[in-house]
Amino acid sequence: MCQLLGMNCNVPTDICFSFAGFQARGGATDVHADGWGIAFFEGRGVRLFLDPQPSALSPVAELVRSYPIRSLNVIAHIRKATQGQVTLDNTHPFQRELWGSYWIFAHNGNLLDYAPHFDGRFLPVGSTDSESAFCDLLQHLAAEFPDGPPPAEALFAALRRLAIRIGAHGPFNFLLSNGEYLFAHCSTKLTYIIRQAPFATAHLSDQDLSVDFSRLTTPADRVAVIATAPLTDNEVWHAIPPGTLLAFRHGAIETLGEATTIAGNPAAGAGSV
Repeated sequence: MCQLLGMNCNVPTDICFSFAGFQARGGATDVHADGWGIAFFEGRGVRLFLDPQPSALSPVAELVRSYPIRSLNVIAHIRKATQGQVTLDNTHPFQRELWGSYWIFAHNGNLLDYAPHFDGRFLPVGSTDSESAFCDLLQHLAAEFPDGPPPAEALFAALRRLAIRIGAHGPFNFLLSNGEYLFAHCSTKLTYIIRQAPFATAHLSDQDLSVDFSRLTTPADRVAVIATAPLTDNEVWHAIPPGTLLAFRHGAIETLGEATTIAGNPAAGAGSV
């Protein structure tokens, strides 16, 4: 299937280091060669880069890797196609407007026997199950909260219900952000790390590249990185239990309510990997 990468911070931060390792998985160190994309929130705007070419060979990816765009929330995706052709319109992340804000979504999984009904406000442009799921999700949020964005706890509860319903059709690992929160749902596999003081040196798993974060940060900085598989080989990453929805804000996990999305998952702390 695909691979996901997300970043949520308490100060605008660039993702160049993590993206260097992630980029290699798009056709160099892994088989995800069916396109890639990355979205950066900048204030109320979104800077979105998409390319149906493998990220390991993409000149656009090289631009992103060398261009230190600072953001509080970033979502990236490299694709191994299961549904839909390898085309630009099927390339994640997807972007839509809801309640006067942009929302960004990327999915790793394969939803079968899934054909949601759309009322016309949110319609897929491409032919992926992922974009259909995004439109389905936003349509239900708009219907449930017609007067505008709800409190964070109510939004989280609604997303949990939608993750349960849509996830009944197959693996539904996703990252979703409105620029304030980054929501991460683990259906089968997703990991995270929170970097904060005291910062240390990290080394990528997919490239021979290291960075000393203590030289690039302040003691107050905090950065959460979420990825399908750990991006570094000398840090402790935490495996999110399958069937768990998490909300990241200001570089930390924020508890907003019941997080379990499958029966039998205690949603107690994540294990280390």
